Amino acid sequence: MKQDLSLAQNHAFQLARTLMVPVTLFRSGDEFGVMPSADLEDDEVETLAEYDPFEHGPAH
Repeated sequence: MKQDLSLAQNHAFQLARTLMVPVTLFRSGDEFGVMPSADLEDDEVETLAEYDPFEHGPAH
């Protein structure tokens, strides 16, 4: 987990594009984390954003 929001946002977007699954950026305590949305239990963490790779056009 990281403490830098902008870095976590970038990693979340890149992970979604790599795995081609929606991922969730969340806060747990004073740190940020990213994991596939399907694997996340919403009551465990504070959800900040969800990144869906299908919302954006092709990478190139």
